[in-house]
Amino acid sequence: MRKKKVRGIAKDTLQFILEASRSSLPMEFAGLLQAEDDIITEVLILPGTESSRMSALVRLYMLPNMQVVGSAHSHPSGVLMPSKPDIQFFAHTGDYNIIVGPPFDLSSWACYDVEGIRRDLPILDVDFKDDGFDDDFDDEFD
Repeated sequence: MRKKKVRGIAKDTLQFILEASRSSLPMEFAGLLQAEDDIITEVLILPGTESSRMSALVRLYMLPNMQVVGSAHSHPSGVLMPSKPDIQFFAHTGDYNIIVGPPFDLSSWACYDVEGIRRDLPILDVDFKDDGFDDDFDDEFD
């Protein structure tokens, strides 16, 4: 697997991960991360992903032919350290693996590399490109 270096994560993307994790309580949340222009901007939630209070199982064989740079998942316990199964999962997803926990704010997350070593991942204010789809779609049904 070729490692892709990223400069950071879009603040809106991180806030989505935090809110999705809070909404999933008491179950774990899990998704895969994609980067555009070297910034993590997308969270993929694969079909067949199973969540419980103790783990989340992501069925990587459901990943379409696209590159991911890492993963994001929650630890409802609030312990932000990766477990052995987490580190085994990181080996299949990429070098930027985010774990979030309560209270699910901008200070309750950590990023780890493929070996489970904590790494810096700056939060970036990013303006997302407006493709106009939402506006056109809304106009159709007004």
